[in-house]
Amino acid sequence: MKSNIYVYIFVMALATWFMRVAASLVMKKPITNRFFQSFLYYVPYVTLAVMTFPAIIDATQSPLAGAAALIVGITAAWFGAGLFQVASFCCLTVLVLELFLC
Repeated sequence: MKSNIYVYIFVMALATWFMRVAASLVMKKPITNRFFQSFLYYVPYVTLAVMTFPAIIDATQSPLAGAAALIVGITAAWFGAGLFQVASFCCLTVLVLELFLC
């Protein structure tokens, strides 16, 4: 059976459109529940974290180097380092550990 990629793209677009339209029809008033507001506020961050964290570990030759870079990045960000500094620290950590581990 030969599949047609355009049918799949159309079905995905239709499903996405339907969910947006359904949400706009159901939600007429602004959301006032604090729990639900905070839940919706953090959903993009959680989604990004769920997609990023496994990739950090798997993107390196050694999972140990990826895990160490993750810890270094979290520590650097915790102490107020900017995005460029955090990325530089993480890359340097992976470079040094992979030079010595591999």
